[in-house]
Amino acid sequence: MRPDLFQSPDYYLLDELLSDEHKMVRDAARAWVKKEVSPIIEEYAQRAEFPHQIVKGLGEIGGFGPYIPVEYGGAGLDQISYGLIMQEIERGDSGVRSTSSVQSSLVMYPIWKYGNEEQRMKYLPKLATGEMIGCFGLTEPDYGSNPGGMVTNFKDMGDHYLLNGAKMWISNAPFADIAVVWAKNEEGRIHGLIVERGMEGFSTPETHNKWSLRASATGELIFDNVKVPKENLLPNKSGLGAPLGCLDSARYGIAWGAIGAAMDCYDTALRYSKERIQFDKPIGATQLQQKKLAEMITEITKAQLLTWRLGVLRNEGKATSAQISMAKRNNVDMALTIARDARQMLGGMGITGEYSIMRHMMNLESVVTYEGTHDIHLLITGMDVTGFPAFK
Repeated sequence: MRPDLFQSPDYYLLDELLSDEHKMVRDAARAWVKKEVSPIIEEYAQRAEFPHQIVKGLGEIGGFGPYIPVEYGGAGLDQISYGLIMQEIERGDSGVRSTSSVQSSLVMYPIWKYGNEEQRMKYLPKLATGEMIGCFGLTEPDYGSNPGGMVTNFKDMGDHYLLNGAKMWISNAPFADIAVVWAKNEEGRIHGLIVERGMEGFSTPETHNKWSLRASATGELIFDNVKVPKENLLPNKSGLGAPLGCLDSARYGIAWGAIGAAMDCYDTALRYSKERIQFDKPIGATQLQQKKLAEMITEITKAQLLTWRLGVLRNEGKATSAQISMAKRNNVDMALTIARDARQMLGGMGITGEYSIMRHMMNLESVVTYEGTHDIHLLITGMDVTGFPAFK
């Protein structure tokens, strides 16, 4: 692994829009990634293994639920701080950011927002430190972009619920201690249930042979007559809007995270363009390579401005789901384009593990699909501006 020489691009002096706390939080996450993630991540990605030793550090830098109130073990930070942490973690690796944002937005968020006080106190402090890891069960083998069609269900058995069904493509599943699972009751209403590892009939087989997110553990959730205590039902919100509210928070974090991956690819390509000599001069002195670099920094800057404004709206409680969809779709597409152009600039070296670009590119092929596909987010924007749903 080459030394992590990353320097963050800030072409429009966006640091001037950040508070001292924002910069302190970001810089702490950046330093941790350089020290703990960059030196090992290539090896773990090559082995298709999640680096469990980083979990405690993720908790220490606020990687788990940074916006959760202090009384529940969180850092009580604002939404821009959360975004900046996601940006820095994904600058290291999308798979590590996946673990962080699933824990934050898809496990801690619903327990905080939809759970009761007893559930908050039982789970959130341990989730905040990484002592406990969670996962989120929404996607099913036959229902991805249409989660409302889910078949996973639970029945009221008097003193407990009986849960049956299956979920797939679940980040953290193979080692998660708890799962926030979305299932239909006997009336067809969607509810969230907290399922704990060790409950009889609950298994989490791992998904193998991935070419993307190789340093992230992905699996299935299988429920075969699982007895779930009634106190594990999230009582304060039901219906499809409940899991979609979690996805808003996760997609917001992804919009920031994708910028981190793009910045790493740009920074790598820029440095390489100054060092690589062809035809007696650095390739960065040629028009075609300058065109690539100029377009990269332009798109990164546009994404930074878009996402910063979205963070302000989130802090003010004004951000809409459609606005979050636009940022997620734009920024991931931007990062993928930059990764591909950066890979070309490095030639054959771009496909090796000596540089981070190919790993970012493969990871982003998953990020452009999960938490709502590229096409679905386009249709969300289309529906928002026309008023007509065109999903089917």
